[in-house]
Amino acid sequence: DFSKAMSQAGTSQFQEVIRQELEYSMKVELDKILATAPSNELEHTKKDLEGFKKLFHRFLQEKGPSVDWGKIQRPPEDSIQPYEKIKARGLPDNIASVLNKLVVVKLNGGLGTSMGCKGPKSLIGVRNENTFLDLTVQQIEHLNKSYNTDVPLVLMNSFNTDDDTKKILQKYSHSRVKIYTFNQSRYPRINKETLLPIAKDVSYSGENTECWYPPGHGDIYASFYNSGLLDNLIAEGKEYIFVSNIDNLGATVDLYILNHLMNPPNGKRCEFVMEVTNKTRADVKGGTLTQYENKLRLVEIAQVPKAHVDEFKSVSKFKIFNTNNLWIALSAIKRLQEKNAIDMEIIVNPKTLDGGLNVIQLETAVGAAIKSFENSLGINVPRSRFLPVKTTSDLLLVMSNLYSLNAGSLTMSEKREFPTVPLVKLGSSFTKVQDYLRRFESIPDMLELDHLTVSGDVTFGKNVSLKGTVIIIANHGDRIDIPAGAVLENKIVSGNLRILDH
Repeated sequence: DFSKAMSQAGTSQFQEVIRQELEYSMKVELDKILATAPSNELEHTKKDLEGFKKLFHRFLQEKGPSVDWGKIQRPPEDSIQPYEKIKARGLPDNIASVLNKLVVVKLNGGLGTSMGCKGPKSLIGVRNENTFLDLTVQQIEHLNKSYNTDVPLVLMNSFNTDDDTKKILQKYSHSRVKIYTFNQSRYPRINKETLLPIAKDVSYSGENTECWYPPGHGDIYASFYNSGLLDNLIAEGKEYIFVSNIDNLGATVDLYILNHLMNPPNGKRCEFVMEVTNKTRADVKGGTLTQYENKLRLVEIAQVPKAHVDEFKSVSKFKIFNTNNLWIALSAIKRLQEKNAIDMEIIVNPKTLDGGLNVIQLETAVGAAIKSFENSLGINVPRSRFLPVKTTSDLLLVMSNLYSLNAGSLTMSEKREFPTVPLVKLGSSFTKVQDYLRRFESIPDMLELDHLTVSGDVTFGKNVSLKGTVIIIANHGDRIDIPAGAVLENKIVSGNLRILDH
C-alpha cells in the first residue's frame, strides 16, 4: 500500500507539473496574440484573454464529470412553484411601477447557419415577414404603450452578429423601445492535441474567423458587467433582467412572475428564477433542476456520468427541464461579479473545422449560475412559454395556423382541440430555409395534425390540409408533389407521385 500511495503521489505530482507547463505555454501564446492588438482594441482584448485564461485554468483543474451522482436529490417541494399558484395572486394596481424596474435581455449571439442562413439568426423571417427581432421589439413596444412604461431591450451580441444587428437596429429608431447592445467575449479555440490556441493574432476576419468563438451564454455575467451597461441600468433604478434566447418565441414578459419577484409573498426576494416546464419525449436531453449540497442546481446531460445518462433522460425521475427563461436581480449579478463568485461548470464543446482540424471550445451556460445566487426558485410554467425555433420543422409550426400573432406574441389557436403541438419531422431536403420555403406554395392547414414526417423530394401546393398522422416519403430519385387543395388525413404516401388522388 505504501508503494501504491507513493506512485499515486508521484502521478499527481507529475500531473501538476504537466498542468503548470500547459498554463505557462498558454500564457506565452496569449501574450503573443495580445501583442498584435491595435491600441483601440487593447483593453477589450486583454479582458477577453484574461477571462479565457481563468476558464482554461479551471478546465485543467477539473477531473471527470462535475457532479457526484450520489449527491443528486429531488428538489424540495417548495423550491419549484407551479405557475398557476403564482398567477392566482393576481396583479397589483401599480403594475406599471413594477414594470419600470424590468430590463428584457435577449441572447443574440447565434448565427442562422444550422438553418442554412448567413448572418444573425435573429434576422430570419418567422411570421408574416417579421423576424425574431421584429417580434421582440413589437412585444416590448406593446407593453410600454399599454402601461405607459419604459422597459428597455438589451441584446447580447457576439462578434459574429454585432455588425449586422447594429445596422438593422436603425429601423427601430422611432419605436417606443430603448435598445442597447453589448458584446459577449471572444475566446480562442484551442487545438485538441496541443491545447494551445490556433489563432496567431487578434484578427477574426477572413481565414481567421474559425480561430475564435463566443463562449456560450454563461458569459453574460462578466460581459454585461464589463460593458458598464449593468451599472448604468442599476443607476436608472432597474432591478431585474428577464433573460431568454431570442429564438424562443414563447419567452414573453410575464407580469405574474414579475410581480412575484418584486412583491414576494414571504417578503424575501428571489435573486434568481428559472422557468422550467414538464418534459416530453422530445426534451429528454434538456438540463434539469436538482437539489445538490442544499442548493438548487442545474444539471446538464454533459455533466452526467455515462452510467447514469439513461436515468437522467427518464421522464419519470426528472420531470422538468430548463427553458432558459431566467429572471435575475441586477444587484446580485453586480455583487457576485465583484467577488468573482459566480460558479458555472465548464462545457467542453469539441468541433472539427473545415480543414479537418479538431479543436475544443470551453463554454459555460447562463442557468448553471443558479447555485451562486441566494433564494433561487424554479417556476413550472406552461409549455407555451417554450417555443424555440431551432430547425425548419419548428419554423413550419410557428408559420402555420396553429398560432395567431398579436402584438408580437404568438398564441396557440383556440380552434386547436388539444394543447400540445404536433410532432413534425422534415427531412434533409428542407434543412435550409430557402429550400424549405421553395417547397411550400403556402403553409398547410395543421389545426388537426398530430404527426407529420416528410422525407425526400416533396413539394406542397396551395391550401393543403394535414390531419391526424401523415407520412410522406419520396424514395431516392423519386418526387412527390402534393397538389393544391389536397386533404391528407391519416395517410402514408410513398413512391413517385406527381399528382395525388384526393
